[in-house]
Amino acid sequence: MNILVVEDEKSISAVLKAYLQQEGFHVSTVGNGLAGLEMFKENQYDLVLLDLMLPGISGEDVCREIRKISSVPIIMLTAKVEEDDKIKGLGLGADDYIAKPFSPREVVARVRAVLRRTASATAPLADVLTYDNGLTIDNIKHQVLLDGEQVLLTPTEFRILGVIAKYPGRVYSRSQLLEIVQGHDSGAEERVIDAHIKKIRHKIERIPSDPKIVITVYGVGYKFNPQRE
Repeated sequence: MNILVVEDEKSISAVLKAYLQQEGFHVSTVGNGLAGLEMFKENQYDLVLLDLMLPGISGEDVCREIRKISSVPIIMLTAKVEEDDKIKGLGLGADDYIAKPFSPREVVARVRAVLRRTASATAPLADVLTYDNGLTIDNIKHQVLLDGEQVLLTPTEFRILGVIAKYPGRVYSRSQLLEIVQGHDSGAEERVIDAHIKKIRHKIERIPSDPKIVITVYGVGYKFNPQRE
């Protein structure tokens, strides 16, 4: 697998490259945001390790640009340790967040964990998806079943549920869902997504006020839980 490391501290970049290569990964390194974007657009990568404090353009901006064109897993590396910084990073579309200083072995472990979680990200969407929580999404018949009983969703509700259910555990911000569902220039407010989520929960959650399937990640957005609780 190919990994892109965007990190301006050469010592950190070199250590990460050495440890990841020992684990069998092919690693490319670059020291600033613009060069990182160029390399990403010119090559195929399975994961990006992205420092937030970069010369040129910030890691946040790099993440935004990557998310416009790809769902590749992104792990942010940063000296910022405040919870708000983490929430902001995840809200931009990052899949994980590692605070400096860190152990290179921990980074390798987190890389493997994220790759396992997102292994299906580049695979074609299956015709029928079945989850342990009792939900079945049939993309051919365009219908949803809960414990074998059909749930009637609007086309927009079906699409939102299908997006978050495709990558269980991944957090989607309201803006990401709005763009996916209604398009970048729709002019709609992000809170429209909240209204759709509320309706979805009333249809698929056993206790809508205590959701177990469509989970709120406060300050970030929503994620899908495939397990029955």
